[in-house]
Amino acid sequence: MKIYTKTGDSGTTALFTGTRVPKHHIRIESYGTLDELNAILGLVRDQDIAQTHKNSLVKIQDKLFTLGAILATEPKKDNRLKIPRVQEEDITFLEQEIDKMNESLPPMTHFILPGGLSTVSYCHMARTVCRRAERMISYLNEKEPLPEKLIAYINRLSDYLFVLGRMLSKELDAQEIKWIPQQTNQ
Repeated sequence: MKIYTKTGDSGTTALFTGTRVPKHHIRIESYGTLDELNAILGLVRDQDIAQTHKNSLVKIQDKLFTLGAILATEPKKDNRLKIPRVQEEDITFLEQEIDKMNESLPPMTHFILPGGLSTVSYCHMARTVCRRAERMISYLNEKEPLPEKLIAYINRLSDYLFVLGRMLSKELDAQEIKWIPQQTNQ
């Protein structure tokens, strides 16, 4: 299989069903942002972190490919392809991981400034890209309804990434800096 096909040279790309759309189409932007998120998660996974986190990230990366495949398929034609669906247990997995990590973290009393260590910053980058994907998917959903569980999964994933960042701060002994708004004299 050749990497280059030249079929996109005119600024269009094909969905899984063969329909050609502009490369700036919200559907392409949505799954392209999931691809960006997946790459950042690979960067997080490549860090010196606990194997349990790496295992969870591999599972999440696999699910992001599934979400990308769903988004790359027109809803009217998706029954022709054997694309897996997001299941309730996929969302439950994220919730259970969040709950496990939160059990050993101090309660949050303030917003936290992203940073403290590169590994933690990568988690925050992933979280913000996840939120961007969620906004794009939400917009696409207004035009072409998507499976509810897909949207719920992305929402929960951004929560997971925030808590993972906090957990890595703790495990790697990075400082969490609380955001305390500065008082102004007016």
